[in-house]
Amino acid sequence: MSHTIPVEHTDPVNAQILAVSEDLIAGFHQHPFHVIAEKSGVDLPTVLERIRAMLEGGVIRRVRQTLLSTKLAHGALVAWKVPEEKLNAAFDFMSKQDPFSGHVVIRSTDTEVSGSGYRLWTTLKVPVGESLDHHATALMRLTGATEYLLMPANGVFALGVGHIRRRAMEPGDKSDEPAVMMTTVPVELTDEEWEVLLALKEELQPDEIVGSPWVKRAEIAGVSLERFCEVAEVLNAKKVIGRFSTFLEHVKPSSTGERVTRFNGLFHWAVPKGREMEGGAEVGRHYCMTHCYWREGGPQFGDVNIMGVVHGTEKDRVLEHKAAIDKHLESVGIPVSYTNVFWGGRSEIKPSEISPKVYHEWHAQHAG
Repeated sequence: MSHTIPVEHTDPVNAQILAVSEDLIAGFHQHPFHVIAEKSGVDLPTVLERIRAMLEGGVIRRVRQTLLSTKLAHGALVAWKVPEEKLNAAFDFMSKQDPFSGHVVIRSTDTEVSGSGYRLWTTLKVPVGESLDHHATALMRLTGATEYLLMPANGVFALGVGHIRRRAMEPGDKSDEPAVMMTTVPVELTDEEWEVLLALKEELQPDEIVGSPWVKRAEIAGVSLERFCEVAEVLNAKKVIGRFSTFLEHVKPSSTGERVTRFNGLFHWAVPKGREMEGGAEVGRHYCMTHCYWREGGPQFGDVNIMGVVHGTEKDRVLEHKAAIDKHLESVGIPVSYTNVFWGGRSEIKPSEISPKVYHEWHAQHAG
C-alpha cells in the first residue's frame, strides 16, 4: 500500500515530520518514533507509516541512531590530489570499497585558488589506537592518489542536518549566544558496551520502523531489551550517542525528480591563531551551518582553520548565507585573512565503520 502514501519531502505532513526527525531527536530514546510524534504533532501511526514509506521510496536514505564518532574513533577530513583520469575510479573505490571513508565528494572552486588541485574530499575514521596516516597511505596506493592532507577536528561547533527545517532560514539567522565547542577526546568502552553500540548504530530496516525498534537489536547484542536500553543510556551518559535521525537523500533526485538540495558549499575561513575557538563559535551559531569545525588546513589551503558546510537549492542563496557570516565576523572584530568556497559535485554519503575487527580484516584483505 506504500504506493498510495505520499512520499515526497514536500508533502505537508511529511515536511512536518521531517522538520523534527532529521536532527532534533538528541540522544538515545527507547521509543524514538513516539518522541518524533510528540514533537511534530503528528500521530504515531502516521509517523510510522510515512517514515516507512519514505524509506521504501528512497526519499529517506537511512534511519539510524547516530554516534558521536569523534569519541569512538580517530577521524579527519581528508583532501586528496588525484590525477584527473583516475578521479572517478578513486571516488568509486572510497565510496564502495572502503567502509572507513564516510562522506566522499568531488569538489571544485569558482576560481583557481589555494587548494583547488585537491578535488576529492572524504571523511575518514579509524578505530582508536589505529593510524589515520596508515589507512590513508593504503588508500593512496589503492587509488592512485598522489597526495593527501589529513585535517582532524580540534573542536566541533555545529553538527546536524535538518534540510527541511533550514529551508525557511534567512541569511544571518543565528542563536543568541555563540556556539559551544564540543571536544573530540575518545572514551573507552567495555565489551558489552561495544556489542550494544554496534547493534544500535546500524540503519533500521522498513520492518523495524515500529513503536519499539530496538527489540531485534537487543537480540543481535545478545541481551534483554531492558539491558540493551540500560547500556544505551550508559553510552548516552558517556556522550558517544548522537541523535536519532531520518537522513534524506539530499544529493540525488527522487523518482519524481524532486531534490532536497542542489548545492552544498564547504566554507573556509582563516582566523588569527589563538582565536579559533572564538571564530568557530561565531560561525557555528548561524543556523544555516549543518557542520562547523576547527580544522587546520595548513599552507595548502591558506592556513584555513574554520570550516563548515551549508546546503541549499540555489547557489546564490548559499552565497548569501556565506556573506552574512562574513559580515558578522567583521562586526565582532574577528579578521579573516583567507576565505573560500569549495562546491560539492558528485557525492556519496554513508556512515563510517568504527569496528576494530572490520578494520583489521580490511587491511589483511588489501595488504601489499
